[in-house]
Amino acid sequence: MQFLSDNAAAVHPAVWQAMIAADAADAPYDNDVLSRALDAAFTALLGRECAALWVATGTAANCLALASMVQPHGAVVCHREAHIEMDEAGAPGFYLHGAKLLLANGESGKITPETVAAVIDPIRNDVHQVQPNAVSITQASEYGCVYRPDELEALSAFAAARGLGLHMDGARFANAVAFLDCAPGAACAGMDALSFGFIKNGGMGAEAVVFFDPEAARMIRYRRKRAGHLQSKGRFMAAQILALLEGDLWLENARAANAAAAEIAAAAAGRLLHPVEANEVFLTCTPDEREALRAQGFGFYDWGQAAARLVTAWDAKTEHVSALARAIAAL
Repeated sequence: MQFLSDNAAAVHPAVWQAMIAADAADAPYDNDVLSRALDAAFTALLGRECAALWVATGTAANCLALASMVQPHGAVVCHREAHIEMDEAGAPGFYLHGAKLLLANGESGKITPETVAAVIDPIRNDVHQVQPNAVSITQASEYGCVYRPDELEALSAFAAARGLGLHMDGARFANAVAFLDCAPGAACAGMDALSFGFIKNGGMGAEAVVFFDPEAARMIRYRRKRAGHLQSKGRFMAAQILALLEGDLWLENARAANAAAAEIAAAAAGRLLHPVEANEVFLTCTPDEREALRAQGFGFYDWGQAAARLVTAWDAKTEHVSALARAIAAL
């Protein structure tokens, strides 16, 4: 009964079927019919003109998006526990040719204009110091908490006033939209680029990088090739994305994952370390308690010395979720 990560979830059957259907001769790289359909699909979904590119990983999606905004002598402001800081092995510095990450604070993995200002205001505007070029936020955050539209509006206004690009790491964007129960565009309002996650939500191996400035996408196509992410049979990447967008399957999957997390959270009561707004549950749990849960067959990650992280996925089995909820309540 695994609650390690939504990365370990099964591929949705609709995705497999779409990839089988795509196994026919077509133009290579991103000139096939499916890849060329992505711009229109995301424009319709998000309610803004945009250009979308597929890549194989979330790390590449984040870094290529930021490459459209950041100079090698520049910097990206992000939460100190953002994925680009903690879990991408220095990839931003690699893709951005040495650009720096500047780390901001914030409750539950979220930053605000005030916490960003605290980082960048002391920086002198001269050639001797790294200059901030962009801000990156995570929706939902690394602790499963969701930026509301008013929070996005405030960050967008701040970034515009300071001349900063604004990127959203949307590895769990679907879960955020499901929680907000809003139009998808409202959950990423004001962004210059969005890494739209599919792998955690039923995809096999494709993510989308969405640019709200088509000219930025044109330049990033070259960087994607240089980074080794221009796959020759790109139709299989596009097929996965389009299959999950079809009929809002991406949102249905996210709702299922969120509902599973909510059931576990209800059983955890006073143990919760952060509000449960997506599909991650962080709770206080002693080493002995963690061992007791594992002895019952539950898999999850330790989170420091006295906490655990539980992640639900689109395909979480009802009986496994209920069993875990009962086990936590009984600790």
